[in-house]
Amino acid sequence: MEHSLAGKTALVTGAASGIGKAVALLYAQHGANVLVTDLDAEKGQVVVEQIKGMDVQGHFVLADVGDPSECERLVNEVVNRYGKLDIACNNAGIGGELNMTADYSLEGWQKIININLNSVFFCMKYQLAQMVKQGKGTIVNMASILGQVGTPNSPGYVAAKHAVVGLTKTAALEYAQKGIRVNAVGPAYIDTPLLSVLPDEARQQLVAMHPIGRLGKAEEVAELVIWLSSEKASFVTGSYYPIDGGYLAH
Repeated sequence: MEHSLAGKTALVTGAASGIGKAVALLYAQHGANVLVTDLDAEKGQVVVEQIKGMDVQGHFVLADVGDPSECERLVNEVVNRYGKLDIACNNAGIGGELNMTADYSLEGWQKIININLNSVFFCMKYQLAQMVKQGKGTIVNMASILGQVGTPNSPGYVAAKHAVVGLTKTAALEYAQKGIRVNAVGPAYIDTPLLSVLPDEARQQLVAMHPIGRLGKAEEVAELVIWLSSEKASFVTGSYYPIDGGYLAH
């Protein structure tokens, strides 16, 4: 495999499982040193061990990205350890409460906005400051197909993911002439632990929404993230890339 990220340093949030894990492992396969962060230390450490088996450096940091001081600490940790931050993938997120808008709990709303939107802003705030010092860098934010369309019973999730797309575009415009690219990825329903709790009937309904006839794989999303993170995407910024098996083409 071509080592397109050799010598680069990457930070991945929510990297203990699912898409974040797939991204962290693929960064490592492409030659990057990876700082893995998550709230699940046990699984996060397993990912780091896999990374270390690829002749690159891996390190786990337990952090809650819903707390701005933790996001600042993460960036400092990367720079102290590796001297720079070339790539950041802001992936951490939750599905959150399922309820109609009028019935959505205030606590549920605050929680999902904090984890799915505020965390991306907090992380970007400190990542961008570091990348400006370096004169270059690239950020990939994990949005969703629900960053473009609505779905019933997930007002918080949909609002947060739409906002992540807007935040991505704004930052891309602000930092385009400073050597920093910022893009968002919009996966459809991916076969991850987040969906494993669903009963079979609900799963089949989800599958039916994807013209390709199946759910996506975390590794497929990671391939798109790697491309956006590499020099192959050097002219790409401020973009939103769906990876959705045809979901949005309906």
